[in-house]
Order: sequence, then structure tokens, then C-alpha cells
Amino acid sequence: MEIILKQDIRSLGYTNDIVNVKAGYARNYLIPKGYAIAATETNRKILAENLKQKSFKEEKIKKEAETLAKALDGITVKIGAKAAETGKIFGSVNNIQITAAIKQQFNYDIDRKKIIVDGEHIKELGTYSAEVNLHKDIKVNISFEVFAE
Repeated sequence: MEIILKQDIRSLGYTNDIVNVKAGYARNYLIPKGYAIAATETNRKILAENLKQKSFKEEKIKKEAETLAKALDGITVKIGAKAAETGKIFGSVNNIQITAAIKQQFNYDIDRKKIIVDGEHIKELGTYSAEVNLHKDIKVNISFEVFAE
């Protein structure tokens, strides 16, 4: 019996895969538990349309990420911090402050979880770099300068 998986099942396949299993396994376990649906002609058409829409949405998200990557390429973000005369910062600079500075200076809204700072904490004045993961295939390096206020 052919079924369409509604979620990943370790020994069978991944979501939206059409797999062939024994009829008893499908009728008594997979379908009642909601792990799969029968692969009828109607369900196949619905699956095809859903996959088509999903790929269209993913393509749109990827194009937006590419546009943002081109805009972010080569920018330098300036972040002010209170510092001692020796150049040590009171506290540290993290991805939350970088996100806020990008929003304030360039008006780009980036999720703080997508910014990875080289090193864990920035505790001195200077110029540093960070990686911005806009999409699973698109990454951009930005530089930021920490200066004394």
C-alpha cells in the first residue's frame, strides 16, 4: 500500500515522501496515529500543489536574503560603549547590541540569533567581524567597530 508521510519516520522516510508499506502497518498504525495518509489520486494532487507552493515561498525567502546580503556586504557598524582609559569595556558587546546598531544605522531588521560574533564576548575597543546567517546557503561577514562613548 502506498502512503504519504505527514512527518519524518526514522525507518521509512521523510515528510511528504510517498512510500510503499504493508497494508496492515499502514491501516493499523501509521494512518490512525496521524503519521501518514493514503496515497490516493486526490492526496497526490494536494501533495504536488503543497510542494509547489512551498518551493515558491522558499525561493522568495532566498531572493530576499540575497538582496539583504548585497546590502550588508562591506558595511561597518559603529557601536558605542563605556570604556576605561585602558580600552577595556565595562560589560561586553554581543549580538543584541549589533542587531540594534544595524537597525538604528542602516534600518535593516536582522534577527539577533542569526548573528555569530567571532569570539564569545567583545570586551575591548577595536574593530571586529561577525557572520550573519541570512539563509542556510547565504552568509555575510560584517565588520563592527567598538568605540568609547
